[in-house]
Amino acid sequence: MSSRKFLLLCRRNTSIFSTGRRTLATVTAASPSSLSTPVHYPTPPQKPKAKPKLLTSIILNRAPIITPTPTPFERAFYTYQARLRRVLFNPFPYDFYFKQGSILEHRFNLEERKRERLAFGPQFGVADELDKEKAAANKAAVEQLAEQEGESEEMMPRTHPADEARDYKSLDRKGKRNLYLLLQENEGTWRFPQGDVKKGELLHQAAQRDLLTECGEYMDSWIVSRNPIGHYRPPRRAPSLGKPKPDEVAFFYKAHILAGQARPNPETVKDFAWLTKQEIEGRVPDHYWDGVKDMLSEH
Repeated sequence: MSSRKFLLLCRRNTSIFSTGRRTLATVTAASPSSLSTPVHYPTPPQKPKAKPKLLTSIILNRAPIITPTPTPFERAFYTYQARLRRVLFNPFPYDFYFKQGSILEHRFNLEERKRERLAFGPQFGVADELDKEKAAANKAAVEQLAEQEGESEEMMPRTHPADEARDYKSLDRKGKRNLYLLLQENEGTWRFPQGDVKKGELLHQAAQRDLLTECGEYMDSWIVSRNPIGHYRPPRRAPSLGKPKPDEVAFFYKAHILAGQARPNPETVKDFAWLTKQEIEGRVPDHYWDGVKDMLSEH
C-alpha cells in the first residue's frame, strides 16, 4: 500500500488512534461508585429525655453566739500588742478626772497596776507599792464600790449544759461554732430541709415555702439571697417497672435562724438535730457530703 493511500485511510478512521485526553499522574480517576447518590439510612427514633425534677434545699444556720477561744498564737500576739500600747501611750491625767483621795482614784490606780503587770509581768511596780494597811483599805473600798455597782457578778461559763448533756436539739450547744439544721427522714437518711418547686414558682419562694412546710412556723428565719449558693445532683435511681425516674437537681439556699425553734412535720420527718460541719459528715451519705461540704463553714 502506497503512503498516500495510508494517509487517506488514517484521516477517515481517526478514532482508531485516539487514546483520550492525558492527565497528570497524581489525579485519580473517579470510580463509578463515588459518583452515585449516597444512601441515607433512617436513624432510629430516640426517646425524649425526661426533664430533671427541681428541688430546693435550705442550709439553715445558727451563727456563733460567743467569741471563739483564742489560740496560743493569738494570745501571744495580743500580749505583744498590749505591751507596745502601754509603752507608747501618753500618761492618763487621772488627777484631772478623779478627786484626790477618792475611791475612784484608788480604783483607777489599782486597775492600772493590774494592767501593767499583765503586760510586763507580775514583778512590775512592786517597789512602788504603798504600805500594806493603806493598800488593803483601798482595795476594800474599791471592792465595796464594785459590789454596789453590780460589777462583782460572775460571768457565765463558756460551756453550756447542753454540751455536757449532748442535747443535739438545743440551739445553745457549741456556742463558738456554726450550727446547721439537719432532718432525718422516716427511712433513716439525714439531709437538709428540702422540697419541690411548683410550676411558675421562683426558686427562692419555693425555698421559703419548703422550709415552713418541713420545719414549722415556730421560728423566725431569713433567707440571705435570691440566688442559690450551690446545687447537688443525687445519683440516678434505678428504673421502676420499666419506666425510668427523672433526674433530680437540688438548689441550695443559705438561711439564718433569728428566734424560735424548729418543729418538723412528723409525717415526713423522723428527727432533727443542730450539728456542726464535722458532725454532719458522719451522718449523711458520702455522695451527699461531697456535694454540700464546700457550702458549710469550718468553724
